[in-house]
Amino acid sequence: MITARPANERGHANHGWLDSWHSFSFANYFDPDHVHWGPLRVINEDRVQAGQGFGTHGHRDMEIISYVLDGALGHQDSMGTKASIVPGEVQRMSAGTGITHSEFNHSKDGTTHFLQIWIIPSHGGFAPSYEQKTYSAEDKRGRLRIVVSPDGRDGSVSIHQDASMFAGLFDGEESATHDFAPGRLGYVHVARGEVTVNGRALKAGDALMYRDEPQVTVENGNGAEVLVFDLPDVRAG
Repeated sequence: MITARPANERGHANHGWLDSWHSFSFANYFDPDHVHWGPLRVINEDRVQAGQGFGTHGHRDMEIISYVLDGALGHQDSMGTKASIVPGEVQRMSAGTGITHSEFNHSKDGTTHFLQIWIIPSHGGFAPSYEQKTYSAEDKRGRLRIVVSPDGRDGSVSIHQDASMFAGLFDGEESATHDFAPGRLGYVHVARGEVTVNGRALKAGDALMYRDEPQVTVENGNGAEVLVFDLPDVRAG
């Protein structure tokens, strides 16, 4: 079964300094049909205005991934981490037993456009930790490059859940496939551009949810950047 999640059906909140689209229930947006997909709990497409950002706030027992599309995202946390995340980089913060952090667009004139992704860990009580890695455009061109995994394989960042995320760039005749093991869930999110996924034409912000499907096929891209999630079929608590 493949279920569409069109971009324009997502939740939306515009706070002036922040314009955010929610693929799953978040803050004041609640949709009982889109609370989570397996352990995938949040995909927020955020645009943060220049000089603005998220002040210091706390998290616990969540794997938080930041994927920047345009601009830069400044990060500072209670572990002493200070970093700037730019396109091509993937940041993973395991909130574990508790962490506070802030995220800001320190630019004087540019908007930061990024995806904030939350994955529920396999269980609670992990020590907080941070990881950030760079993946070149060439490394993602015409393929699905693993960037998040439970074991850090092939240079991916690691999370405390049996879930993986792949990123790819597609134009023209470039194509790639990913096979799902029996009993696994899949989720495809188009971050930018246009692309065909399993025969369906998608545009930026569109997504597909997979259950009991053997494979995802990505092709016919036009400036497309695509994220593919391979997930266990577990329910959120």
